[in-house]
Amino acid sequence: MNFRKFLADLNASGAGQDNTEVEKVEYTVLNDDNVKDVKATEDDTVEFYLEMLGANYHLAPFVGFSLKINDKIYVSRDVELLEEDNLKHILEDEKIQKNVFDLKRTMVAAHRLGIHTHGLDYDMLLASYLINNENNSNDLGEIAHLYGDYSVKTDLEVYGKGKSEHIPDDDDELFNHLASKINAIESLKKPLLEKLKDHEQDDLFETIEIPTARVLARMEMNGMKVEASTLIQLQNEFAVKLKGLEDKIYDQAGEKFNLNSPKQLGHILFEKLGLPVIKKTKTGYSTSVEVLDQLKTQSPIVSEILDYRQIAKIQSTYVKGLLDVIQPDGRVHTRYLQTLTATGRLSSVDPNLQNIPTRTEEGKQIRKAFVPSEPDGYIFSCDYSQVELRVLAHVSGDQNMQEAFKTGYDIHSHTAMKIFHLDSPDQVTPLMRRHAKAVNFGIVYGISDYGLSKNLGISRKRAQEFIDNYFEQYPQIKDYMNKAVQEARDKGYAETIMHRRRYLPDIHAKKYTVRAFAERTAINSPIQGSAADIIKIAMINMQKKLDELHLKTKMVVQVHDELIFDVPKDELETIKKIVPEVMQSAVKLDVPLIADSGWGNNWYDAK
Repeated sequence: MNFRKFLADLNASGAGQDNTEVEKVEYTVLNDDNVKDVKATEDDTVEFYLEMLGANYHLAPFVGFSLKINDKIYVSRDVELLEEDNLKHILEDEKIQKNVFDLKRTMVAAHRLGIHTHGLDYDMLLASYLINNENNSNDLGEIAHLYGDYSVKTDLEVYGKGKSEHIPDDDDELFNHLASKINAIESLKKPLLEKLKDHEQDDLFETIEIPTARVLARMEMNGMKVEASTLIQLQNEFAVKLKGLEDKIYDQAGEKFNLNSPKQLGHILFEKLGLPVIKKTKTGYSTSVEVLDQLKTQSPIVSEILDYRQIAKIQSTYVKGLLDVIQPDGRVHTRYLQTLTATGRLSSVDPNLQNIPTRTEEGKQIRKAFVPSEPDGYIFSCDYSQVELRVLAHVSGDQNMQEAFKTGYDIHSHTAMKIFHLDSPDQVTPLMRRHAKAVNFGIVYGISDYGLSKNLGISRKRAQEFIDNYFEQYPQIKDYMNKAVQEARDKGYAETIMHRRRYLPDIHAKKYTVRAFAERTAINSPIQGSAADIIKIAMINMQKKLDELHLKTKMVVQVHDELIFDVPKDELETIKKIVPEVMQSAVKLDVPLIADSGWGNNWYDAK
């Protein structure tokens, strides 16, 4: 029933298990005297686990490590022992295959110790995520409980009180913890790989997810240079703008008040200025963005409040937020979460580089702070054009939509011609194109007449006409949608072109709203998930190409359909040619993949 929090608490406490104590595991404690005795060859089975305190492995303090070679387990608190020649050799030798829990985390953390890991060929976390991405726990202990009968404690914070993190003082407790974890990695490898094979996901695991993790580790370690001086300049500019907006708002309100207090704002708008009340909450008047949007035409103060909020959010979240996370090397090192979304899309945290605003000019300005690492270098950006619609044209087999993409039509103008029954693209107005675009993307997400009418500010009847006309012109898309829902009902999951699964237990729900959401997800997941698979393949191929040509250019950021590169001046011409080529040839669809590129002195100019 998706009570994940309860499951986590249950596992952490050990409740419900026959043995609430962690099973005692035999191990050897490594120290300066015996570390040189540890050896491994390519014929040995090797597991490695590096324990840290905290989620951000770029900065988290090290706690210790465990290493298993065949049946022998070694543990230590002293991570500097890993820099000893023989241990370093084991971790860096490509021929010695290492099984780990989280490949990307291990690569980045080992790099902090000066170790360039190779031969990390199995990732327990990615395997469990592919098998069931609805249960996307990043905790080794939870996964061990889920797939095997292992008494492995979860994250180290269970040793503390409540949520406080704490390294156990007792060596036995810590070493047993580390030994239990490494045992679980080794013992669960076979059953997890068998499950992947049963699901026809072994290829997805080996050729997409594992190589993607390696590429992401390199991107994270590269980081992207951010100019603090540009952010400070923006901070000052935004402060002036906010002060100007504040003064205007107070002037129209006839008094000063706390702009960030919904109660005081509600009093000004609805009692003092007498604006119509749209929505009330338990605590008073609602002053949400949705409410204020509906009041924009009633008074200029409303637009100014919306502008104030928008700039204040950019100031606190992005300007100050980025200034706080620039590392001593002058770069920001994000973490890409590869096992978070059910569709396979990547997420970025600490900081989130995927949600820097692009709709407002103030938001776009943030990108000016992202610069090349060399003073005369370039930031190069390349993104897929309408990749989800191209995937839809491919999976649905719709002849009309495929024809539009093959002949290079603007798909939104093409759709506008179809739904407005026009004879020529010249007759399509900007408003018609905007409406057609909303229908095109809405259909991918299983939009209803009600949803479309709200998006476009038209009647439900008119919205339904648009949808009916759309399906009349693209009949095989309707067939695809019906088939996708039926397959999800039969199988219990939806699947991408690369066999990435998304389980949909609610597809049989009695409640209409719950079932309808699962049906929309069944339609959309293969589209969004396949698009996520395509960009991952492009990233893998791109890194291979950079390595083959011995280029200094580095891939530094992924924003869903877009890849960003840090390019030295003398490599720009090469990059302009190879990046679109590699992205456009990532997979073979029934319609062409198109990638558009741009470059400049910063990320803002590259778009």
